[in-house]
Amino acid sequence: MYEYHDFYKKNFIFKIIQNDLKNKTHNVICTRFPPEPNGYLHIGHIKSICLNFFIAKFYKGNCFLRIDDTNPTTENIEYIKSIKKDLIWLGFKWDGKIKYSSNYFDLMYNYAIELINKNLAYVDELSIEDIKKYRGTLSTAGKNSPYRNRSISENLKLFQNMRLGKFSEGKMSLRAKIDMKSKNIVMRDPVLYRIKFQKHHQTGIKWCIYPTYDFCHCISDAIEGITHSLCTLEFQDNRMLYNWILKNISIKHYPKQYEFSKLQIEYGITSKRNINLLIKNKIVNGWDDPRLLTISGLRRRGYTASSLKNFCYHIGITKQNNTIQLSYLESFIKKELNKIAPRAMAIIRPLKIIIDNLSYKKKIELKVPNHPYDKNMGYKFIYFTKEIYIDNLDFSEKEQKNYKRLMLGNKVKLRYAFVIKAKKIVKDNNGNILYIHCKYYKNTLGLKINKKDKEVKGIIHWISCSYSQSVLFYLYKTLLNKKNINNTDNILSYINKKSLSIYNGFIEKNLLKEHQKKHFQFEREGYFYFDKKYSHKKKIIFNRILSLR
Repeated sequence: MYEYHDFYKKNFIFKIIQNDLKNKTHNVICTRFPPEPNGYLHIGHIKSICLNFFIAKFYKGNCFLRIDDTNPTTENIEYIKSIKKDLIWLGFKWDGKIKYSSNYFDLMYNYAIELINKNLAYVDELSIEDIKKYRGTLSTAGKNSPYRNRSISENLKLFQNMRLGKFSEGKMSLRAKIDMKSKNIVMRDPVLYRIKFQKHHQTGIKWCIYPTYDFCHCISDAIEGITHSLCTLEFQDNRMLYNWILKNISIKHYPKQYEFSKLQIEYGITSKRNINLLIKNKIVNGWDDPRLLTISGLRRRGYTASSLKNFCYHIGITKQNNTIQLSYLESFIKKELNKIAPRAMAIIRPLKIIIDNLSYKKKIELKVPNHPYDKNMGYKFIYFTKEIYIDNLDFSEKEQKNYKRLMLGNKVKLRYAFVIKAKKIVKDNNGNILYIHCKYYKNTLGLKINKKDKEVKGIIHWISCSYSQSVLFYLYKTLLNKKNINNTDNILSYINKKSLSIYNGFIEKNLLKEHQKKHFQFEREGYFYFDKKYSHKKKIIFNRILSLR
């Protein structure tokens, strides 16, 4: 069980449901998770998933997975597969078979005809651009389309001809006849159907007209017997249309819509339009790029399902929009990995050290713990040999005040091993350091270094050259250099060009074979995840989830 359930159950939606059950408005609670298959799911969807599935489980009701597939132009099977995969990975199981809004297209068409017969819908010939112009603004009322007062019989005939494919795309649309002067712009004769000569991934070429999301969504909820239709605040204005449609068609069940704040995270990109733009411009390498906040990107980065769910349960459900600090999200995976991730040493920026007073034939076996606080993880053996790697950031040619690492003439302690002293630097013809000659002190194994020690400057990590494995380290920074962006912002102007750095380095030999795990804490470097999906024998990739600081 998760840590935050008691806290989570105090949110306003639970109070609404409790009251509905008390008043016997509903006997069985039914929720749904209804993504559009026009992209991969992101962290904001996890907040909605947790809410809908947890409510259904807590009240012993049902939660359906419904694919709201109303726009074949932007949808495909790949996205549907990714949605199912993400839900299964998160550990949620939907009730019954997957539902598709397209299953109800015949019913929706009949409901559209019902609205026409009630003189509540009409076929319009205004272009998309003109519909926007006629709609008005927040400060100015809209004006009626010149086609608004067509007769019912004419509208029925035109709508039937739309269905038969007799008009080109954009030539006509079906609009609700509500109020072009409404203060709520959504209610100014919204489009209900549009023409799209596009093959649908579920219905094939059966249809050439498709319902809009607003028309389809509420009807799908009603058909499925959803009791509480939960969505983010951006759909608050659409609730009036949601209710209008259901009130004006002959459908028995009448769900109610409730809105909560969407999940926004500093430096995060969740807009599918923006992610597509980044993919198109080759700024990221697909929907599962570890710099993205898509579920597949977070999974590939190394986030666990439990850490993401705990994060969403803890931030809770409110009606107040706010932006969550990225460090807060990171704290949940850090807390989890601190307990479960084996420790190991890895060298990201290798610098070779030659131990002058150790024979090439000799190796010194050292027993070290897999976890400093969990003895159940056991021990392993590493080897101290004549040639080792240290990180080049742990050596400085120039004298630096308060420098706690290796310099010529000073001493440092190797983690779990000996004290060494730098004696000589060897460079190539271009002045680049090839390696450093050092001396090791045999009697310093197990020596504890304290801050007051003036002779030994600090402790650094290392790996034996003979007992190492070459890998690639992918180090990530935020994709954006601006904390918060608006929908109107040009996202390409805020891209951090240094969001990814790739290093050729080394890990302990046989590390992956010995542990059979993917998460590791590489000492002093951070938490890393073995990217099995994109690794192969000649290219082993470790993604840094986050640093230790």
